[in-house]
Amino acid sequence: MIRSVCMLACVALLGSLTACADTDSSAQTRTAPQAAAPDAGLPQLKGKAIVELKTVKGPITVEVDGDNAPITAGNFVDLAKRKFFDNLTFHRVVPGFVIQGGDPLGNGTGGFIDPATRAQRIIPLEIRPTGLDGKPGTILYSRTYSGEGLDSVKQPPVLLHTRGALAMARSQNPNSASSQFYITLANTNQLNGEYAVFGKVIKGMEVVDQIRVGDKLLSATVISQTAPTAPNSTP
Repeated sequence: MIRSVCMLACVALLGSLTACADTDSSAQTRTAPQAAAPDAGLPQLKGKAIVELKTVKGPITVEVDGDNAPITAGNFVDLAKRKFFDNLTFHRVVPGFVIQGGDPLGNGTGGFIDPATRAQRIIPLEIRPTGLDGKPGTILYSRTYSGEGLDSVKQPPVLLHTRGALAMARSQNPNSASSQFYITLANTNQLNGEYAVFGKVIKGMEVVDQIRVGDKLLSATVISQTAPTAPNSTP
């Protein structure tokens, strides 16, 4: 019961990409955009990338993990290369929890409109669990741990919600992430297996702690990319 209450509270705190625009949940279900299949031409990252987020408070360097979250990481790197994030704001800050940005509308309802399709790009929820043998398992798409009955303690995701985790914000629909991301200000284990972590802060966490609502992300620049490391996956 406590876990359920915590989860609902965190969902509310993280906000959503679509729900803020319409309080009718049934209408949201009917009109929410659906994520493309993992092989439907979405950007993918092989290996890892280092991205510098230059903010008004200073630089934040993140490592983006395409080995364990290829679509989510690929989406972020693609948006950075498009300069999509430049001059957007951190529209949400919850002390002791997360800072959130990446919304072109600045109010928690926006996402990336792909000029090729003239539609909002939606990516599937992407989580790689650890197998019972301790090795990385097969990536779960469009499914949460709670929906699959997985134990996030016995089989934790490979990428965890530790302090400084970089992850995608979304609505209650698992397949609703677009461009909004968040960085955790503390360990948030209750989100493990429910939201897609795809990287972590490797430098500048003191800057993350200073971010306030309305602060600008001046630029996001891909500094380097490395070759993929194939995980020793188990089913």
